[in-house]
Amino acid sequence: MLVPLALLVVGLLALVTGADRVVDAAAGLADHADVGALFVGVTVVAVGSSVPEIATAAYAGLYGAGTFAVGHVVGSATSQVTLGIGLVAAASPLTVPRDRLAVYGGGMLAAMVLMLAAAASGAVSRVEGVLLCACYLGFLAVVVERTDFADHASDHDGIDDPRRAVAWLLAGLALVLLGGHLLVTAGRTVALALDVPAAFVGALTGLGTTLPEIVVSLQAVRDGESGIAVGTLLGSNVTDPLFSLGVGAAVGGLGVPHPASVLPAGLYMLCVSALVVCLFAVRRTVGRRAGLVVAALYVPSFLLV
Repeated sequence: MLVPLALLVVGLLALVTGADRVVDAAAGLADHADVGALFVGVTVVAVGSSVPEIATAAYAGLYGAGTFAVGHVVGSATSQVTLGIGLVAAASPLTVPRDRLAVYGGGMLAAMVLMLAAAASGAVSRVEGVLLCACYLGFLAVVVERTDFADHASDHDGIDDPRRAVAWLLAGLALVLLGGHLLVTAGRTVALALDVPAAFVGALTGLGTTLPEIVVSLQAVRDGESGIAVGTLLGSNVTDPLFSLGVGAAVGGLGVPHPASVLPAGLYMLCVSALVVCLFAVRRTVGRRAGLVVAALYVPSFLLV
C-alpha cells in the first residue's frame, strides 16, 4: 500500500514539475519566434498548463480508466472554479470585463455540459473525443478573433538559446508522460486497496494538478493582473473538459461503466461554475468575503464522489 501511495505522490510531483517546464520553455520559444504575447497565452500556455490533465486522460484511455479520467477532470475543474477563484478573490478583489466573462464563462459552461453529456452515456467514444477536441479548437478561434493582440505584453523574457528551450521542453514532456503513467496506475491501485470509488481518487489528483493554475493566478493578482488570473482559471476549465478528455477518448475511448458515480459531482461542478459566472455578471467585482464563500463551495464536492 505504501508503494502505490508513494508512486501517486511521485506522479503528481512529476506532472506539476514537468508541466511548469513545458509552459516556460514553449512560451519562451513562441516569444522568440515573435508570434504575439497573447497568442502564446491563449494557445501554448493554456494548453501547457493543462498538460497534466491531458497526459492523465491519455493514459486513462490506454489503461481503460475512463471513470478515473472523468473524475480527475471534474475534480480539477471544481477546484479551479471554487478554491482557485475564491482564494484569488480573497487575496485581491476581482473584476472581470463582461466581454471576457462572456467568452471564458460561457465557453466554460458549454464545455462542462458537453463533457457530462458524453460521460452520461456510459462511454466517450473515439469519435466523440475528436469532436470534443474540435469544439476546443473552435473556442480558441473565437478567443483569437475577439482579442486585440497589440494590447497585451508578454510575461516571458526572450531566450538567448532556442536549443536550450527545446531541451527543457522535451525534458518537461518526458516528466509529464511519466507522471501521467504513475498517476493513473497508482491511482487505480489505491482505489482498489481502499475500496473507494475511482472517481474519488480522480477528484483528489485533480486538485493536485490544479495547484499550478492556482499559484499562477495568485501571482497574477499580486502583479495587478486580475483579468489574467480569472482568464487562466476559467480558460483551463474549457481546456480540460474538451481537449484533455477529448485526447483521452481519441487515444483509446473512455469507458464510464457507472456514470452515476461521477454525475453528481459533475452536476455540482456545473452548478457552482454557473453560480460563479453569475456572481461576476451581477456584482462585477468579487471581494474578499465573497471569495471566501466561493472557496468554501469546494468542500461539498468530496461528499458527492
